[in-house]
Amino acid sequence: MRESYDFSDSKSNPYIKDLKKSVTIRLGVDVVEYFKVMAKETGIPYQSLINLYLRDCAQHHRKLELKWGS
Repeated sequence: MRESYDFSDSKSNPYIKDLKKSVTIRLGVDVVEYFKVMAKETGIPYQSLINLYLRDCAQHHRKLELKWGS
């Protein structure tokens, strides 16, 4: 191993925007099952499908509409 390295010609990571952060989230069993079925149909891992869905919501500024009661 060298004592020092020269990084003067280095470039920044072009994939920095594609980095992901690991989080813990509790989802309903029915929600996970829904995405797992969709994953089998599409061949895309269910975690990726959930991420794609949430990204679409964020990009389109979708707001959740809740109506309590009947």
